[in-house]
Amino acid sequence: MRKRTLKKAAIALAMAMMLSLTACGKEDSTTEATTAAVTETATEADTTEKALDTTAASTEEATISSEETTTEAPAASSAPKKEDISINDTITDDSDGGHAILADGEAASYSNVKVEKTGEADGDEADFYGENAAIFATDSATLDLNNIVVETNGTHANGVFSYGEGTTVNISDSVIETTGNCSGGIMTTGGGTMNATNLYIHTTGNSSAAIRSDRGGGTVTVTNGEYITDGKGSPAIYSTADITVNDAILTSTSSQGVVVEGKNSVTLNNVTLTADNNSKNSDKSSYYQAVMIYQSMSGDAAEGDASFTMNGGSLTNKNGDVFFVNNTVADINLSNAAITNLDTSGVFLRAAAAGWGNEGSNGGKVNLNASSQEISGDILVDSVSKLNFYLSDNSSFEGAINPDGAEGEVYVEISGSSVWKLTGDSYITSLTCDIDSIDLNGYTLYVNGTAYTAGTAMTGVKLTLASESSGSSGGGDRPSAPPDGDRPSAPPDGGR
Repeated sequence: MRKRTLKKAAIALAMAMMLSLTACGKEDSTTEATTAAVTETATEADTTEKALDTTAASTEEATISSEETTTEAPAASSAPKKEDISINDTITDDSDGGHAILADGEAASYSNVKVEKTGEADGDEADFYGENAAIFATDSATLDLNNIVVETNGTHANGVFSYGEGTTVNISDSVIETTGNCSGGIMTTGGGTMNATNLYIHTTGNSSAAIRSDRGGGTVTVTNGEYITDGKGSPAIYSTADITVNDAILTSTSSQGVVVEGKNSVTLNNVTLTADNNSKNSDKSSYYQAVMIYQSMSGDAAEGDASFTMNGGSLTNKNGDVFFVNNTVADINLSNAAITNLDTSGVFLRAAAAGWGNEGSNGGKVNLNASSQEISGDILVDSVSKLNFYLSDNSSFEGAINPDGAEGEVYVEISGSSVWKLTGDSYITSLTCDIDSIDLNGYTLYVNGTAYTAGTAMTGVKLTLASESSGSSGGGDRPSAPPDGDRPSAPPDGGR
């Protein structure tokens, strides 16, 4: 039931620098819980906002991957506060599965309104097709939103949802807050388009990414603003889409900062990202990380090369590793990004098997491209994983590769006055370098079992990387429409 009343809102908002996003229904120890698991643990979710110092200086023990960048990250958030937005109208919806605002095949616009959404939903109808979202656009609609406040309190109550090819949502200078589990800030599926400018998004529930996508993905562009998540399994960005973020602040206080699943991408341009991954949803992986790239085989993301790109800006990791790649091929592209690992026990990159995919072929296959980039920290590639590592344009790498002995295949190519300084014995398969590319620093570099001689130029052969088939039945195809039948007014019994 929808009610409209006139009222003014002036509510002060204490903003913390935090962010996280995820998708529901995946058996991901660091991302999505199943619907049943989310429901069972709803009362256990820690929704207490943590104070987060996103500008903390690195200590001597911190692992620093880049100390200087030619592009400076945003120094302060430009995102609006609630009290800055003049409210002329309030739209509410308290029904299970309903919407406060629905744009169905039409052009519509709203400004200076407050949207309040309660009510519950469950499963694919909500995650894939927008059921129970506070604001929902579908069927090639164009929806423009400016200077609005969105508040949701319910399970699967996403803030703003764009569904289907031809559907476009443009939202700017607005505030979105969600408190329930499986309730992302902005959500895109089925090939929809989401354009977000200068938003403040804060989610506190589990499996509630601030910038969120699910089956069928789409195109998401975010510029400016601040995006914070506090819940378990709630990275700042969960991507089964092509997502680009420019000049924004992203903070997650419990989950990864970014998760990319399957044949999808995240590009960060001049972004400040802080991640403190300290909780899990299952036992599929024992590792914590700032950025996770994987294939869950749930059917929500097509198989193929995943991509993470970071140009300028900064990435600060508070717990575990910086990058983790599992059960997929991934391209990691880094240029002029200041990357700091505050956990001295963590590594820069871990390519390894975990609980997704077929045992024996579910490692991470990585192309790591560093251009004008400083990297510090070890790289670990297990026996079912592979790595092509390219250092170019005056890049530097200070660390060891597989310091405990040979495991997965590793090719290293160093060019453009770049240098690798070893911090431990290292084991790789093939090497291309100039005579001054390697600083052994008192350690031994083994290339295909033979100790490298300092001052030697070498020419090697890069590895061919391919995802192993895991028996998926065409996962990731964009659904053309929601299932037949009316959307249920209440969640069905049981869960996934």
